[in-house]
Amino acid sequence: MVKAYIHDNDSSVDFREDHDTGKPVSLEKLEQIGLIYRKFDTQEEVDQFAQDRDYKNRDIVNITVNSFPDEETMISKLNVFYAEHLHEDEEIRYCLDGEGFFDVRDPFTEEWIRCRVQKGDLLVLPAGIYHRFTLTSDNYIKALRLFKEEPKWLAYNRPDADDNRYRQEYLTQVGL
Repeated sequence: MVKAYIHDNDSSVDFREDHDTGKPVSLEKLEQIGLIYRKFDTQEEVDQFAQDRDYKNRDIVNITVNSFPDEETMISKLNVFYAEHLHEDEEIRYCLDGEGFFDVRDPFTEEWIRCRVQKGDLLVLPAGIYHRFTLTSDNYIKALRLFKEEPKWLAYNRPDADDNRYRQEYLTQVGL
């Protein structure tokens, strides 16, 4: 089960640490802001989910210290992932191994909700939601990325994306 909680916003601590305020966030709250969470034990379950949601493409990403020439390069790349942004497509990740944090911006309170994904967790972030990603302090995740169409890797950073059509559609979908 995904562990979700309010992020403490303590920027003096490495963003790969837990940042757990002790304030849990329920699956119902995640659903309210448009996230979909599933726990799958088999590839067949993931394949059925992908088929049911008409995901046509996939790949596997393996992010570890060894994926980069050195730790400084890895941190530089993680800083890009950790910048608050949105996409015009859903972001679908199934954790095959390791773990990571997806932080999503609660559109009602503006708080960060941190979701710790581990092996077997599948998380779908809706198009238009502000979010960011980082590894945990273990510095390792292997994830299956699913896509409805061809992958689009355009990130639109906040606040420039506030007027983005997909952002506005997202806010309407959640009732804002």
